Amino acid sequence: MTSIGGYIFRQLALATLFVAGALTLLISLFGCLRLIDFIVNRGLPVSVLFEMTALNLPKVIAVVLPIAIFAAILVVYNKLANDSELVVMRAAGIGQLSLARPGLILGIIGVLIGYALQLYLVPVTNHAFKLQQFNYRNSYGSVLLQEQRFNTPADGLTIYVRERSGEGELRGIFAHDSRNPERPVTYTAERGTANQGAQGTRVVLFNGSQQEVDRGSGRLTLFNFDQYSLDLSLVGPDISTRWREPEERFLHSLLWPGDGLHDRTYATQLIAEGHRRLTNPLQILAFAAVALAVLLSGDLNRRGQTGRILLAIALIFAFQVAALGLTNISRRSLVIIPFTYGLPVGAVLLSIYWLMRNPRQRPAAKIAAADA
Repeated sequence: MTSIGGYIFRQLALATLFVAGALTLLISLFGCLRLIDFIVNRGLPVSVLFEMTALNLPKVIAVVLPIAIFAAILVVYNKLANDSELVVMRAAGIGQLSLARPGLILGIIGVLIGYALQLYLVPVTNHAFKLQQFNYRNSYGSVLLQEQRFNTPADGLTIYVRERSGEGELRGIFAHDSRNPERPVTYTAERGTANQGAQGTRVVLFNGSQQEVDRGSGRLTLFNFDQYSLDLSLVGPDISTRWREPEERFLHSLLWPGDGLHDRTYATQLIAEGHRRLTNPLQILAFAAVALAVLLSGDLNRRGQTGRILLAIALIFAFQVAALGLTNISRRSLVIIPFTYGLPVGAVLLSIYWLMRNPRQRPAAKIAAADA
C-alpha cells in the first residue's frame, strides 16, 4: 500500500473503531435493561450483569461491524472530497481502484474478523450465555428463595428469608412444611444455605428450632438444633438434556444436524443458520464496495456529496432488506440458499465493475464547471 493509501486507511480504521465502539456501547446499554430485570427478580449479584453483558459483546460486534465500516467509508471519503484531496490525488494520476483500495482492504479485514466472530466467538459466548441463564433460572437458591418474600417452591411448603448474604447464604429463615397434613412442621433458624444436588435441593439450617404438631393427638413437639437439613424434594432440570439452539452451535453441527428429535424437526432451520454464518461476513465487503462505488464514481463536487451519501444508504438499506428476506425464506426452503451467496458476491462484483468503468479523471471543462 502506498503512502497515500496508508493515509486513507488509517483514517478509515480510526473511524471504524470509533463508530463500532459507540454502537457497541449503545446496544449493550439497551441490553443491560433486560438483564437488570432478570437479575433483580432473582436476587443475583451485580457482577452477574457485567458477566452476562460481556458474553453478549461478540454478538453485538458482529452486528455493528458492517455498519461501522460502511459509515467510516462514507465519512472519510466524503471528507477527502470536501477538502479537495480526492481531486489532487486524481490529478496526480491515481486511478479509481487505487483510491478505493484502502476501503476494500478494510472490507476484507472486516470479512476475516466477521468469520472469526461468526464461526467461533459468537457460538462459544452464546452457549456460555445460555448456560449461565439456564443455571440462574433453575438455581433454587437464587430463584425460589428470594429475600423478604414468602416463597412457595412446592405445594404445602412455604419459606421466608429475611436477607441473603454472601454466596448462597440465607439469614433469618422461617419455613412451614404442611406436605404431610397430619404432621405439619414449622422451622426457624438464624441462618442457612441452599444447595442444589443430583438428588434435589436442600436447605441446611443452623441454630434453629423445629415445632411439630400431631393433628390426631394435638400434641406439640418442640426441639432446638444446631444443624438440620430441610429437603425441598425438588430436582432441577438436567442441563445435559437441554437442546442447543442454532445460535449456540458451531458450523459443522448446523450444516449436518444430528439424529435427535429436535434436530430432525428443525433441520432446515439449522442448515439455513449455518449458511447465514457463511454469508453474513461477505456482507461487510459488499457494504464497503457499494459505498466506494457510489462515492468515487462520477464527478466530484466540493460543495458536498449529500445526494450520493443518501443514495449509498438507500442501496444498503435495500440490500439488507433483500438479505433478510432471503435468509427468512431459506429457513423454509433450502433452494433459496444459493441466492443468499449470490447477493453479496454480486454486489461486490457490480461495485468493482462500476468503479472500473468510470473515467479516472474528468475533462478540464467539467472540472471548471464543477468548481465554478
